[in-house]
Amino acid sequence: MVSKLSLLSLSLLIAFATAQAAPLTPADTKALLDRIRVKRAAAPQVQADFQEEKAVHLMNKPINSSGKVWFAAPDNFRREVKGNSPSLTVSDGKQLWIYYPKFQSAEHYSLGKHSPLDAGVAALTAALNLQNVENSYHITGSTTANGYQLQLAPRNPSLKRLLQTFTIELNADLQVQRTEMAQPNGDHIVTVYANESRAAIDPSTFEFTPPPRTNVTTPLGH
Repeated sequence: MVSKLSLLSLSLLIAFATAQAAPLTPADTKALLDRIRVKRAAAPQVQADFQEEKAVHLMNKPINSSGKVWFAAPDNFRREVKGNSPSLTVSDGKQLWIYYPKFQSAEHYSLGKHSPLDAGVAALTAALNLQNVENSYHITGSTTANGYQLQLAPRNPSLKRLLQTFTIELNADLQVQRTEMAQPNGDHIVTVYANESRAAIDPSTFEFTPPPRTNVTTPLGH
């Protein structure tokens, strides 16, 4: 009796999982990406709140953080992390700033030199910017109970050093709800987005000037 019930439960779980995620054909996945691009082209700016959990392979407990992110196509973004370890990351597509207000320190990087940093920025904004994403990732799609899921696997070596897989979950309105990133070193990052807005963003949002007495470093040189 127990084995029969267990088998029934297992069958129900498999049936439920199958109903929750149905694979899309390559043609359907391409059509989904086209729909996303058309919608985002009409409103190329986005801002949203986020909650993030990072499981680091060298730590017993995950790191939890929250904040807000802004993005404007093609490559402007701002990410504010709140809490005990606040930080601010700002990029105008040409340069990247990472500011740590608690320590009055900032790191300054130049972009566009085909360095690992460019790959890192591309990975950070992948969910927000799906333009030409097929050039950098192998993509498979599926439908879910609430919308869609995209599985991204890096194509080029620079991205493979940063990512193993990257999963993007979207609702029926094609808004990003959740991302899950698995890294080669064993780290695992889950980010949940909420309160998405497509309202216009002031261009100054993507500018940064270090406050007085900030210690500025250039880890990769000028």
